[in-house]
Amino acid sequence: MMRHSHTAVVERNRVWKGTFETEPYEAAWAGEAIFFVRTLEASGPAADVHARVQISPDGMYWCDEGARVPLRGEPGVAFGRLRHFGHYLRLVGELPEGAEIRVVVYLSLKE
Repeated sequence: MMRHSHTAVVERNRVWKGTFETEPYEAAWAGEAIFFVRTLEASGPAADVHARVQISPDGMYWCDEGARVPLRGEPGVAFGRLRHFGHYLRLVGELPEGAEIRVVVYLSLKE
């Protein structure tokens, strides 16, 4: 049997600065997920910064899942893998003052 998969672009050409969060995405059908964060450009002190994965039963109330995705201070791609995550997923984080990153965020899901 062939596995089902889907890739959603949850942020496109989005500028993150200060506190940020992605749009929530319903992924209850999937057994595994990978967040890809593609940095298009970055400025300021963005070294050693991570986005946190959050999960939610309803898309309104959130808790940290424990996984983190490193954010690159230069163009490139980083990722974080997930299993056993419930219904909704998103990324959240905070960049240091003066840091700014333009990103594309993909969420790849597999059954």
